[in-house]
Amino acid sequence: MSGRRRLLALLGLLAASIVWAGMTAYDRAMSPWRGYEGDSAVVVIPQGAGSSQVAHLLRDAGVIRQTLPFRILARVNGVASRLQAGEYLFDRPLAPSEVLDRIVRGDVLLHRVTIPEGLTGSETIDRIARARIVRRSDLEESFRDASIVRDRDPNARDLEGYLFPDTYRFARGTQAHRILGDMVARFREVYDGTIAGRAASMGMTAREVVTLASLIEKETSIPEERPRVSAVFHNRLKIGMPLQCDPTVIYAFAAAGRGAGELKREDLSFASPYNTYLNPGLPPGPIASPGRDSLLAAVSPAPVKDLYFVADGTGGHRFSSSIEDHERAVARYRRIRKAGS
Repeated sequence: MSGRRRLLALLGLLAASIVWAGMTAYDRAMSPWRGYEGDSAVVVIPQGAGSSQVAHLLRDAGVIRQTLPFRILARVNGVASRLQAGEYLFDRPLAPSEVLDRIVRGDVLLHRVTIPEGLTGSETIDRIARARIVRRSDLEESFRDASIVRDRDPNARDLEGYLFPDTYRFARGTQAHRILGDMVARFREVYDGTIAGRAASMGMTAREVVTLASLIEKETSIPEERPRVSAVFHNRLKIGMPLQCDPTVIYAFAAAGRGAGELKREDLSFASPYNTYLNPGLPPGPIASPGRDSLLAAVSPAPVKDLYFVADGTGGHRFSSSIEDHERAVARYRRIRKAGS
């Protein structure tokens, strides 16, 4: 073989090697990968971050091998200016193209927040604030804006009672008014035609229903007891008898910035419009966020003549229609407590 042919062969071999090496490097750069320790990595992309900054954040977190392939993909696909800020969770090997698609979609990490029935607005805000999704001060400000419920409750001064208890998922950085707005929207779904229709037939406003339901929610956690507790309150309202609902006194103490602890006899004379021992009728507004069962119970009282109830020592209540029966039930409960102390 002549020298010229040998040179051409060598050049061909070199070119093939370069192509093969390039293809291998490309395949390696574009293949799924994870370089972080542990089961997952969380990357926070700030507002206004460009593709270069995003690529470096991803590389430093072990989500991608190299920054250049990611940046090239973003530019070639025309999405370099569409990378969305937020908190992203990565928990499996991903190709750069998959990582890019996720950030362009804004597939951010959602934090689960569960709000049980019977929490006050302040307690609900505490739960959300502990998840570090949004600042507590922003939540408090949004809570005081009752404009989103004024169509249902023209007298609302805040969102007490309307932050429906449920499990929600929010991205970190979601604005407070969006978070509380979603909870109010859930209330609207639950306060459907059935509840609203029964309320109208009974001559009750939405505020009255939610207020009464909040008392029921705080008095019992047993579903089958709720219509009967509702009956007691309805029966008392009909005859002008004070509701004498302990949770309203506890709420009054909290509203005044005081902790009630276990109520004492002297606490029942605490001056507050929410104290239903001193003031007949419903309190001025809800004292907590009721669930659907309590909302239904508020407009569906049991057909009984009960006027009293007291704890029975087993987690439930004993109901009575006469003061004599009630006093015997109270004495029985006291004996149970004394025997257990």
